[in-house]
Amino acid sequence: MIIATWNINSVRLRLDLLQKLFNAQAPDIVCLQETKVQDAHFPIEALKDMGFNHIVYSGEKSYNGVAILSKYEISDSFSLEFYNSDKRHICAKIHDFELHNFYVPAGGDEPDTLINPKYKHKLAYVEAMEQWFASNRLKSDNLILVGDLNIAPLEHDVWSSKQLSNVVSHTPFERTALIKLQNSFDFVDTARKFVDPSQKFYSWWSYRNRDWKKSNRGRKLDHIWVSKPLESRLQNIVLYKEARDWDRPSDHVPYIANIA
Repeated sequence: MIIATWNINSVRLRLDLLQKLFNAQAPDIVCLQETKVQDAHFPIEALKDMGFNHIVYSGEKSYNGVAILSKYEISDSFSLEFYNSDKRHICAKIHDFELHNFYVPAGGDEPDTLINPKYKHKLAYVEAMEQWFASNRLKSDNLILVGDLNIAPLEHDVWSSKQLSNVVSHTPFERTALIKLQNSFDFVDTARKFVDPSQKFYSWWSYRNRDWKKSNRGRKLDHIWVSKPLESRLQNIVLYKEARDWDRPSDHVPYIANIA
């Protein structure tokens, strides 16, 4: 089962790119973030034409929004709202596992909770995620957590840990919060299962980089985690960097895991 996560940065604007991903990688399930469309205007028919007959989504106009597109039946679904009513989460039950798709708040520019409410919101959101899993799920459950978590927790998840230590997405408070969430539930980071933590691994390159390949100033903001019972079923991962060179690309690239 090939599962992809992708911050598409407007699903209607990039339907053609989603088709290109489908043609190139043939994912069975695609989890999207920043769909940026109200539910009434979600392009469900176009996505069904790509073979995704089972779709759940939660969106709002111009901002946020998440969706799960699946070739397999979705037996149940729900959305969680942490902190406010932003559309940042959706869950689907497929086969014997529960798939959670998150779009964690970006957090603004200033890493100070006293002067930046967006940064405070981000830290509170990650803490709320941790509390929800601790209160509502067991470590023995088959869980997959994916999405744009907007935090690069490890040293080599960014191009320069030293230079970005006070930049939102790699600050000590964010890194600690995300690692705490991961460890508290024994989630396995699929990227670092297959790529040693000493090696660079990025999924996002800013639009501000004129030549993203040459500068290679990336960050690992997109994640696929699995609970311990699913670890033995992990086959491989693909970071589909080719998508960053497509016409009108997202600044994120699809990240894919193959799970038996």
